[in-house]
Amino acid sequence: MLAKPVPDIPPGQLYEPKWDGFRSIIFRDGEEVEIGSRNERPMTRYFPEIVEAVLANFPPRAVIDGEIIIADMERNRLDFEALQLRLHPAASRVKLLAGKTPASFIAFDLLALGDADLTEEPLAQRRQALETALAGAQPPIHLTPVTTDVDTAKDWFERFEGAGLDGLIAKPLDLTYQPDKRVMSKIKHERTADCVVAGYRVHKSGEDAIGSLLLGLYGVDGKLASVGVVGALPMAMRRALFTELQPLVTTFDRHPWNWAAESPAHEVRSAASRWNPTKDLTFVPLRPERVLEVRYDYMEGNRFRHTAQFVRWRPDRTPESCTFDQLERPVTFKLADVLR
Repeated sequence: MLAKPVPDIPPGQLYEPKWDGFRSIIFRDGEEVEIGSRNERPMTRYFPEIVEAVLANFPPRAVIDGEIIIADMERNRLDFEALQLRLHPAASRVKLLAGKTPASFIAFDLLALGDADLTEEPLAQRRQALETALAGAQPPIHLTPVTTDVDTAKDWFERFEGAGLDGLIAKPLDLTYQPDKRVMSKIKHERTADCVVAGYRVHKSGEDAIGSLLLGLYGVDGKLASVGVVGALPMAMRRALFTELQPLVTTFDRHPWNWAAESPAHEVRSAASRWNPTKDLTFVPLRPERVLEVRYDYMEGNRFRHTAQFVRWRPDRTPESCTFDQLERPVTFKLADVLR
């Protein structure tokens, strides 16, 4: 099942945290375990520690829907970048990372138990069966917390973000399991920030269109830090922006990211580029004079967790005023208190 975005928490439903990981369905049949992604990509070989935990904690025959995550307890956050790095082709590397950055599985739906197909049962009944099936489960197998109380859900929406969670999921209590259909709701934080545009990458269609705008914010040290990109733009806007930004094109000599001139092909590294090493990371430096208001959901460290959205130019703002201080900081909440 999939979720569609909604602006507010809908009443009268079952609410649970939105985990920031790999959506996965795990099949156990005796000593056989298979882990599949949402897109039916085989994941079993990448997470041997999850396979071991499933054998120790799942019923002998079961199919459970959930999320694979990596919890960084020292930083008190979910670490999606470390999770991405777990998908490595080398078996030796997979084994090393399983010990270095072990994953956990968050269970939130029971699809089959023994010979019983539960997909036509209402969610409330499946949840009760899931709690019974995993009553004795130990980490790294966890049961996601749920509530039917809207006030509690609102509290979670604000506080759980401090542990790196990605909002809320709301599900009707009478909902049957409907693969690939957007029958759930997701409620995510939406914020804006004023950022300095310090460069751009050209679009794959040609060098007369913007692929993405590179965004920066000034830190307490007075240096411009790379915080993310704006990339989802209509083609007409990509070409208009290319023309508009040409007068700002400069060299790396006096650019705040002049260190990039010493890197191959002028690269600005990000979590996304480490995930996709074949991605073209060349970029064109701009004089950091334009300020852009962008929409984002939340930060992971000092970067936007997802691609930011173009809102509007801010000619009334100076680049120097675009600092990290403007960002809303989530209420601190211990990740260990969510992973019970």
